[in-house]
Amino acid sequence: MPETSRETETEEGLKDRQQRDRRNQLSQNIVSLISQFADDHLAVVRNISTGLAVAGVIVIARSIKLITKFQAASEIPARFIERNVSLRGKVHSITEKGLQVEHVPIYLPVLSPLLSKHKGVCTSLMLVHLAGVELTPEGRVWLQKNLTPAQTVWLKLISREDDTLHCLVSQSTQGSMWSYCINEELLRLGLARTAPVVRVLPDSRLNWRLHKRLHRAEVKAERKGRGLWKQDSLWERASRAVRDNALVRLMRRILKRDVKH
Repeated sequence: MPETSRETETEEGLKDRQQRDRRNQLSQNIVSLISQFADDHLAVVRNISTGLAVAGVIVIARSIKLITKFQAASEIPARFIERNVSLRGKVHSITEKGLQVEHVPIYLPVLSPLLSKHKGVCTSLMLVHLAGVELTPEGRVWLQKNLTPAQTVWLKLISREDDTLHCLVSQSTQGSMWSYCINEELLRLGLARTAPVVRVLPDSRLNWRLHKRLHRAEVKAERKGRGLWKQDSLWERASRAVRDNALVRLMRRILKRDVKH
């Protein structure tokens, strides 16, 4: 009996080993067939991979509007405003209402022409207002001198009111990689006053950050007496006081009367 049991166990082990060998051989054959197919049709496999990659990029680009050219403020997704996304643009003109800006999307070769929604359509300009800033006439002149159409500006979206975008506008300094915020620069030069940010809740975190940032720039101009905060010199104040004095005005009238007679 013991010998019979050992023989049975040996036969079962042999069968298991044979089955495992057959499975391994089958797996190797399948791998070999796939490898052979890939070698014989390498161009097809590469084209399929490339096609899937391009399709993925197109889907992602469309979903995040990476290369979309916005022709109006209403075309910008609400999530862009909520997340304060920055867009590129070129300033075409400065008006009393604000900046006329052309949106310049990110350009991707091949994909950009394919996904463009406005082929053959004339460029439309978006109206941009400097968020939290009330310009003076001198400030508007400064903008006309410093914002040239050839230079790129960045528009950090703060809020939207009808067809107007309220943004923090930044521009790179010539010959430098650094950029500066035009909203702050106007306040630092005393060419503007701080103003409430439209369509931003007064008690929101965003409003407090903007107010703190812009107010700091305005205080610098006030301390240094720049622009609208400029104070007359002692001589100018004394001259105005003498000129406006009642006795001096009376003496002038008497002298004029004597000269006529």
